[in-house]
Amino acid sequence: MDKRNYKSSLPTRLAPYLISIAVFSLVLGLVLSGLRDAKITADLEGIRIAEESIRKAVINCYATEGRYPQDYEYLKQHYGLSVDENKFIIHYEIFACNIMPDITVSKIER
Repeated sequence: MDKRNYKSSLPTRLAPYLISIAVFSLVLGLVLSGLRDAKITADLEGIRIAEESIRKAVINCYATEGRYPQDYEYLKQHYGLSVDENKFIIHYEIFACNIMPDITVSKIER
């Protein structure tokens, strides 16, 4: 019998490890990308909910009092509106008491 001692080359021995590292890196990249997308979606949903709650309070005020509120503070005091002002910037601009105010909510970037 002929017994020969074959030494495998370095790339052949490292191939399984390199493949494992490549697959792990790919999966990690996909997970981090998914988390980033989830955060963006959550931020947009928070803005939408805040803006919708302000609009509902404005419409409720108009239905109750027959005029739109003069400012955002009035909504907070008389209609119990609560939006996290540490997280969002609320732009509330009224033109006249019988025209729907311009409401814009933006996220504060940190």
